[in-house]
Amino acid sequence: MTPVDKVALYEDKRFLDALRKVAPGTPLREGLSYIIQGGTGGLIVLSSSPKVRALSEGGVKINSLFQPTLLYELAKMDGAIFVDKDVTKIISANTFLVPDESIYSEETGTRHRAGQRFAQQTGELVIAISQRRSTVTLYVGTIKHVMDSIATLLNKAVQALQTLEKYKATLDRLLVELSVRELEDLVTIYDVARTVQHTEMVLRIVKEIEYYIVELGIEGRLLEMQLREFEESINEGLTVVRDYYRDKEIRNEKEVFGRLSKFPPKELLNLGNISNALGFGLNISAVDEYLAPRGYRILAKTHRVPRPVIENLVNTFSNLRAIIQAPREKLTAVEGMGEVRAEKLKEGLKLLRNQLIFDLH
Repeated sequence: MTPVDKVALYEDKRFLDALRKVAPGTPLREGLSYIIQGGTGGLIVLSSSPKVRALSEGGVKINSLFQPTLLYELAKMDGAIFVDKDVTKIISANTFLVPDESIYSEETGTRHRAGQRFAQQTGELVIAISQRRSTVTLYVGTIKHVMDSIATLLNKAVQALQTLEKYKATLDRLLVELSVRELEDLVTIYDVARTVQHTEMVLRIVKEIEYYIVELGIEGRLLEMQLREFEESINEGLTVVRDYYRDKEIRNEKEVFGRLSKFPPKELLNLGNISNALGFGLNISAVDEYLAPRGYRILAKTHRVPRPVIENLVNTFSNLRAIIQAPREKLTAVEGMGEVRAEKLKEGLKLLRNQLIFDLH
């Protein structure tokens, strides 16, 4: 699977829903574990649709509440087991799937080949358990996914988390440098593009870890807690786009990152592509003037003004430089400001400048 396909896989709702159903801590995962430990194979279809059932033959009606031990016992029989989508009832067992044989399948085993074709034809989740290899393969429409062991998943997630920490450290440094330049009115498109680029890189690693968390189920709770520590830097990186994008067709910063998320890794490394996504064109060297941020990010970092008031300030003065240079009486005239907040904002900006210079050195 290519990197682009992998990114798309993390955002496929049907596939993620399938992972949640077979994640550790779920009844279905418990049943799958029993089947593997018992050394038997199996084929499970999650669907109660009559149209889907029409593509099968024979079988024994079960119509019993779902129990992991019952699933294991039924897997000893030949044929597929039909379970409802909510995994609350086992519908039938010993059912033979008869998908369209003209549908392509790279699988060699009879069970897996039937499962893959059936999933492609119906769009339903089909689970194939290999008796010989003791592996579980998920088929969701055209997607095929061989499940890793919990130990392997945890190892991959830890490695991704370590990579994320390195990228976050770089992003934090770039955000500090950008903040200092904004307060000095010396921002270039290069500064902005680099920061946005690293924000997107961090977002991609976060998506990968979120994918591992879904597949790990209850085993991924600690990872989920660790991931929350990165939210502040990510949100600040998103706000950088809000400060600078100038494409009138863009409604918010999420649309820009929606564009960036579709870039292959090589295209993401090209700062010209980042510049173009922001509305400044592909030739980054052609943008030779200093850029004026709207001020959303810096004003939020002062912790002196509520978000609605920040919005009013930006709408009134258009950019950060104008807000900084504005006389106190003009600041107080902005809806929601008043004399006290105007004074606190001035003080907050001075304190922030000193803190940023200290952090930079």
